[in-house]
Amino acid sequence: MRNLLMTVCYDGTRYYGFQTQPGGNTVQDHLEAAIRQLTRETIKIHGSGRTDAGVHAREQPFHFITSSKIPVERWPLALNGRLPADIRVTGAREVALDFHSRRSAKRKTYRYSINGNPIPDVFWRNYQIHHPGKLNIPAMREGLAHLIGTHDYTSFASRHSTKASHVRTIYEAKLEVDTSPVYSGTREQGIIHVYLTGSGFLQHMVRIIIGTLLEVGEGKRRPEDMKTILEARDRKAAGPTAESKGLMLWKVEYDSGEFPPPSD
Repeated sequence: MRNLLMTVCYDGTRYYGFQTQPGGNTVQDHLEAAIRQLTRETIKIHGSGRTDAGVHAREQPFHFITSSKIPVERWPLALNGRLPADIRVTGAREVALDFHSRRSAKRKTYRYSINGNPIPDVFWRNYQIHHPGKLNIPAMREGLAHLIGTHDYTSFASRHSTKASHVRTIYEAKLEVDTSPVYSGTREQGIIHVYLTGSGFLQHMVRIIIGTLLEVGEGKRRPEDMKTILEARDRKAAGPTAESKGLMLWKVEYDSGEFPPPSD
């Protein structure tokens, strides 16, 4: 038996998230079907986490146990020939049998993208939310800074969260503005990317943070209100949940020591 760790990227627009749901049509469903077609094994893959319906992934690790002897370097090409065009396996490696893509993960980074221009981008409309109104970028950066550290993030978690603890650590929170698509002589703000790196994230946590942060940018809240909201530990204290399409799982990191040569 072998434990294979793979990385998948996908456009989540037409899927109900990564993890298998009763209604089907998830990224996991398609990956497992492709593996079954390739090896005739019925296996269950284990993702590094789950993404909501409409959320995308640039790098989503997953692992599974297989008895197949297919060389590891051949797996991405073989699976991609059996997957929809908006799901692609980008890498594969063999890991120790006790490796787990979710439990072994140390840091996860999400990116949320906001189009701040008057006209939405036709080509990127599925990966950005459109906010044509002027946003106070320095205030948004100041508000983000209050979220860094180890805190109880109940205020920024879905009311339906089933986690026993809402304590998480955010290591880094940054906001970048890409002005490369801005037309000269216009008042366009460019594309605003918010990156959040943490030990883990609660259901809807990033999207609620963004929804609240947008209110800071609009002047409806002060940057220091982010700290007050955090301390309230009450979902009602925070802003709305931002749309799913602007969110992308950017990367998942592991300790380098997690990849020893697998035992024979």
